[in-house]
Amino acid sequence: MEESMEEFLDIQDKDKAIQEIMDTYGQSVLQLVYAYVKNKAVAEDLTQEIFVKCYKNLHKYNGKSKLKTWLWSIAINHSKDYLRSWYNRNVVVSERKVMRVEDGDAGPEEEVIQNDVDKELVNAIMKLPTKYREVIYLYYYEELNTREMAKVLRINENTIKTRLKRAKVMLKEQLGGSL
Repeated sequence: MEESMEEFLDIQDKDKAIQEIMDTYGQSVLQLVYAYVKNKAVAEDLTQEIFVKCYKNLHKYNGKSKLKTWLWSIAINHSKDYLRSWYNRNVVVSERKVMRVEDGDAGPEEEVIQNDVDKELVNAIMKLPTKYREVIYLYYYEELNTREMAKVLRINENTIKTRLKRAKVMLKEQLGGSL
């Protein structure tokens, strides 16, 4: 459910407002950041930094976009800044675990099979160049449409469509046509 920024800003206490935003979007932001940095500990640190930025910049939100779009822009830009940073280029990434929400409806055999399929798909997505990985993540995992993705990424909507199409082709090739 998409909350409007006004609902959060109606909360008189700025600390309570940011807590509500964190409770609503924290896990999604963490997953988005993880899709960029591929390291759980780094993703957690960056997510905290993103919410600090959000807290400091609540007054700059202009209401022209959804709160989620505004927050995603901050998260994506912060993640890209990290990836370009000196620190990232000089740190060896050791943790390659994939975060995933467990589905408790399947039996043990189906769950093992689904885990293998999920791992294969996630590994294929993680091998994509960043510009393709981000559109796949935003489209399929965050369910943003191409117009929203263009706002978040600050690029032309047709570029989004092209990247999405190319990413699908790359994934299909990586997965041996099983997509």
